[in-house]
Order: sequence, then C-alpha cells, then structure tokens
Amino acid sequence: MAEGKDIHATEQENKPDGRPPLRSRVWARTGFGDKTAWDLLQLLIVPLALAAIGFVFTAQQEARQQELEDQRAQVEREIEAQRAEQVTFQAYLDQMGTLLLDRGLRAADENSDVRRLARARTLVVLDALSPTRQERALRFLNEAELIQGSPPNQQTVITLKYASLPNSELPHRILLRGANLQQADLSGSNLAHIDLRGTYLAGTHLEDADLSGAYLGGADLSGANLADVDLSNAERLWERGTDQWKRGAGLTDADLSGANLSGADMSNAYLGGANLKDANVTDEQLALCKSLEGATMPDGSKHD
Repeated sequence: MAEGKDIHATEQENKPDGRPPLRSRVWARTGFGDKTAWDLLQLLIVPLALAAIGFVFTAQQEARQQELEDQRAQVEREIEAQRAEQVTFQAYLDQMGTLLLDRGLRAADENSDVRRLARARTLVVLDALSPTRQERALRFLNEAELIQGSPPNQQTVITLKYASLPNSELPHRILLRGANLQQADLSGSNLAHIDLRGTYLAGTHLEDADLSGAYLGGADLSGANLADVDLSNAERLWERGTDQWKRGAGLTDADLSGANLSGADMSNAYLGGANLKDANVTDEQLALCKSLEGATMPDGSKHD
C-alpha cells in the first residue's frame, strides 16, 4: 500500500497541471533556485565590502573635515589674540603718552602717584604681551629713557622690579644701564651683547639666559640665579677709561655675592674686582675666567 501511495504522489507531481511547492516557486522566481549556500554567501560579500569601504571613507572624510575646522578655529583664535594684544599695547602707549605729556611723568617725584601708575601699567602690560611685543614695549621705554638710571643719582623713572620677561629677545641696541631689574624673571632670555653696566639685578632669575658678551661691570647680581647661564666671550668690548679692548662678558666690579652660578659657562669672562663671596661656583668654572684680579672669592679671600 505504501508503495502505491508513493507512486500515486509522484504521478501527481509529474502531471502537467501539477504545481510545485511554494518555496520552490519563490526561489525559482528570485533566480536563486539553483544556487548553493556558498553562492549566496559570495553574493553578500561584495555589497558588505562596499558598505564597509563607504563607512571608512565617510569616517575619514569627517575626521579630515573636523581637523580642518579645528585648524581654522585655532588660526582664528591666534588672530583674535594678536588683535587683542595689539589693542592692549596701543592702549598702553596712549596711556604712557598722556602720563609723559600731560602729567609730567619724567619730572614727577619718585613716590608720586603718576610714577606708581606708570610702573603698575608697565608691569601689567609686560605680563600680558608676547615676547615680540615685550621687546617693542622695552624699546619704547628705552628710547623714552624711562628705565635707565640717570646721573648723578642713577634713579630710574620706571623700575622693572619683579617684571615678568622670561624667554625675551631683547634687541642688541637696548640700553639697560642702571636699570632696576631686581627679582625680575629673565630666565631663558637673550641678553647677549647688552649693556647692563650698573644694573640692579639682585635676586633676578637669569637661569638659562644668554649673557654672552654682555657688559655687567658694576652690576649688582647678589643672590641672582645664574644657573646654566652663558657668560662666555662673544665679542670685543671697549672698556672706558682704560683705552683697551676686552673680550668676554664684562663682570668687572660686579656684585655676585650669593649668586647661583652652577653650570654657568664662564669662559673668558672678566671678573676683576667682582664680589663672589658665598657664590655657588666651582674652582673649575673660575679657572676658565679671563681675569679674577682683585676679585673677592667665594670663601671671602682676595684673588691676587
């Protein structure tokens, strides 16, 4: 009987008007009726790969766009900062012009309000400016003869005590002779070849500064931090009153008592008559000096 039923079912399926199962008809209409599972998987790989490539490309484009926007924003911030800095500097020049022309700054008493105001504005603007505009501000103060000591009492119109000038690039022609830079921050600054004779630098931060060829004769560097400073020879310097050329950083008669000179390059430096009492300096460093004639050594003794 079973065999008869099977034969009957087969005959029904093979009839011309017999319909195949629904699943077979669907697969036949989609064209996948004769495809294996591997064939179907291969068909899916290509669109998936294209989709992945498109996703990665889109992500890269978005990252690049974000980077460009960040760069543009950074440039805009820098431009805005420079514009604001220029406004600050111009306002300072206008204020100083008023103090000089209308308030008699130059002739004002040392403890007068006008001098205090000029000093306060100067310190604030130096702290707010970049090294480039700090140089311009110092050039203005130098040309206006407001920061140099004037004879006979060597009093400056504006003192730069506690000024913040790290990593500054000071122009070679600037004259700071007799200036008051007590406890100022000049670390990392370029002070090469600058005339600092008689300058008050007590307690000043000068670590890593370049003082090569600077003339510091008679300067007060007591307690100053000169760690790793460059005091090596750089140019020939004319010493007034002796009619002779000297080569090296002129520290003749400078007060270096208690100064930190650790790591300083003192090659060919002139320290004749300098006060080195209690200075942090090695015998090896002093041996490199061009002259120590009459200098007070770290132990308090006089050098022959």
